[in-house]
Amino acid sequence: MSRIGKSPINIPAGVEVSLSEDNVVTVKGKLGELSETINPDITVAINDGVIEFSRPSDQKDHRAQHGLYRSLVNNMIVGVTEGYTTVQELVGVGYRASANGQVLELALGYSHPIVFEIPKEIKVTATAEKGKNPEIKLESSDKQLIGQVAAKIRSLRKPEPYKGKGIKFKGEVLRRKAGKAAKK
Repeated sequence: MSRIGKSPINIPAGVEVSLSEDNVVTVKGKLGELSETINPDITVAINDGVIEFSRPSDQKDHRAQHGLYRSLVNNMIVGVTEGYTTVQELVGVGYRASANGQVLELALGYSHPIVFEIPKEIKVTATAEKGKNPEIKLESSDKQLIGQVAAKIRSLRKPEPYKGKGIKFKGEVLRRKAGKAAKK
């Protein structure tokens, strides 16, 4: 069996988990409400504050979905209790970010500023301290959505391997190249 899929999920205090007859798991907590549709082949059981998942056979797709849906529901529970945070750094001369409500305005070395609209489920803040790179901080209870938005922001100017300029995740280690070799 799947090591991830067979491990049960404990429901913390203050979190309400419900399962509808059309296999939709809904999780409510202090930070919001999330729902996920589960494949009908995967069986979900909610008993005494514990959620367990089981699969009908050892087919490859059943094994894959067993662990997948367990992880998705676990991420939902963590999201509504603690939430998720992603911090990105803008590395480069003149790179700036400013957040105004749900609109993120970026200056990334292009001839025009980039205006990026953030979904309402995500809270965005942009900070710029003297002597440090500007940072974009995204906070949400939905791990999938925050990851997708962070990847889209990063794709606007990926870090390049020679000087490391671009948008990178805080703490990300970039693989650097040496560049041209000096003549003798």
